[in-house]
Amino acid sequence: MNNRYSNKDVDVFAWFREASEKGNAYAQFNLALMYKRGKGVRRNDAAAFVWMRLSALQGIAFAQNHLGAMYYNGAGTKPDDAEAVFWFRMAARQGDASAQQNLGLMYRKGRGVPRNDETALTWFCRAAEQGVASAQALLGEAYAQGLGTKRNFQLALAWFRKAALQGDASAQLNLGLMYRRGHGVPQSDTQAVAWYRQAAAQGTAAAQRHLGVAYAEGRGVRVDLERAYSWLRRAAEQGDVDAQFNMGVMLSNGYGTHKDEALAFDWYQRAASSGHMLAQYNLGGMYAHGRGVRRDPAEALAWYRKAADQGAANAQFNVGVIYANGHGVPKDEACAVAWYRHAAEQGDASAQNNLGVMYANGQGVLHDDAEAVRWYRRAAEQGHPLAQYNLGGMYAGGRGVERDSVLSYMWISLAADAGDETACNNRKLIERKLTREEIGSAELMTRRWRDAHRTRTV
Repeated sequence: MNNRYSNKDVDVFAWFREASEKGNAYAQFNLALMYKRGKGVRRNDAAAFVWMRLSALQGIAFAQNHLGAMYYNGAGTKPDDAEAVFWFRMAARQGDASAQQNLGLMYRKGRGVPRNDETALTWFCRAAEQGVASAQALLGEAYAQGLGTKRNFQLALAWFRKAALQGDASAQLNLGLMYRRGHGVPQSDTQAVAWYRQAAAQGTAAAQRHLGVAYAEGRGVRVDLERAYSWLRRAAEQGDVDAQFNMGVMLSNGYGTHKDEALAFDWYQRAASSGHMLAQYNLGGMYAHGRGVRRDPAEALAWYRKAADQGAANAQFNVGVIYANGHGVPKDEACAVAWYRHAAEQGDASAQNNLGVMYANGQGVLHDDAEAVRWYRRAAEQGHPLAQYNLGGMYAGGRGVERDSVLSYMWISLAADAGDETACNNRKLIERKLTREEIGSAELMTRRWRDAHRTRTV
């Protein structure tokens, strides 16, 4: 024995070993734990497995549960989900609450058994009714999400509260989210923050992130960007991907800390490498403009493409721009049109305008003024100034629509009022050709459009 073990542990190990060799099931269980934890003896998972199995075979429920966990984790033996389920079930049928919870998790995850949320719910209920906080939290999640049962926020809230009052961090976080969303309780950001804080203090990364966001946005607390940064950093350092993205945002803008685009780049890269869509988009922007990293059009395209493949409309638009202009890749207008279309169909106004331009000029697609007008109009109705100007030009020239100087003046006026200099100059030219009545009619139409679109801006 190594002298790093206490004399007491060494003696206890010897006693358990002697009793175990005589067949005492409880001694075998405890001996297995000593091997597993390295108390009184060098840690040895293989030896722990042997003694745990001998105890389990004699019907000791907590040994059966531990044995199931060893099969699940591949500790001292090869991982085997089917064996894990077998031993969890043996212990669960004897009323072991931990085994009941573990068996429920196997059914929820579909490991070793076909996934079955209803069966999982049954086992979670049995463990929860014995007062196991983690099972109560899992039962709350089942009711909150409608897993194996109808969604029931009141029951979810009740189980989350029972677990949260026992100190279960996941329940505390979920209780905070229930208050944030007003699910089963009156909406209260103050109560949400109170529960986030309890879970965050226990080191729960998601709770730390939610608490950081609350401080950043002033939800339930006063805005405090320094505290927001502090909590988001704690979560990010634990690997919370959303927090890593938020750290990039904080650092790139100097929110709650000094502006540091190189460090922002590092956090975006961590989140982007984990598949975070917005981080991938922002990383593409940093490579495209040389912010926090050397400008690299090829890397910009690679990251924009990752975000675009996940459905990010703004990334799809930027991929289209890169192919349309040949930035870091051979110019490919047909490819640009395809990416513009992906973004445009999701409602991206800039992509809709650019798609209109491609149709109007016959770039990467057959020339089609009517189709150009259709896309210009969709972007213009969202308040996109350049699309409004382009649509006004189509009305002025009678391209894709019947010539209409009044409508042309209206759309170009909207673009001019948004600050487009070319639209300002052209409005003056059009105005000279209109009668006072036509100008009055156009101005009335402009006011009506603004009244109808006050909350819609690009």
